[in-house]
Amino acid sequence: MARIEAKLLTLGLTLPPQMRPPPGVLLPFQFVRIVGNRALVSGHGPQDPDGSIAQPLGKVGREVSVEQAYEAARLTALSVLGSLQRALGDLDRISAWSRVFGMVNSAPGFNRQPNVINGFSDLILELFGPEIGAHSRSAVGMAELPFNIPVEIEAEVEIRG
Repeated sequence: MARIEAKLLTLGLTLPPQMRPPPGVLLPFQFVRIVGNRALVSGHGPQDPDGSIAQPLGKVGREVSVEQAYEAARLTALSVLGSLQRALGDLDRISAWSRVFGMVNSAPGFNRQPNVINGFSDLILELFGPEIGAHSRSAVGMAELPFNIPVEIEAEVEIRG
């Protein structure tokens, strides 16, 4: 068994299938685009194990607490990892997490976006360690996010052939 898969199993975590968008929504893009030795990951949101959009929905600092949003960012990490596994075949091909861009559906006045996106970063670092898992990162507030999700994250990783 691959190293990252074994860690996920040890933590009791499973990767969700590709996101099922709401009825009538078309997503005409690739969830992961491989360009040379890089995998560019489109924006992902939190998913339940069946691939549906995870609850709660809404603005962080109003309908969604910081703790709930942290968990949503952690679920988003699993969503991203699921897409990467489908595209790469093996998460152990990831040689470096280069960049993470975290977006938080923020209520007016909410300014704790870094605390929310830590849910993503903490899991990536736990799984991949400080060498491969270290990444540059932005955590910004947005007025709205698709489908009213509390968190959306895109990323870029370097991969081995």
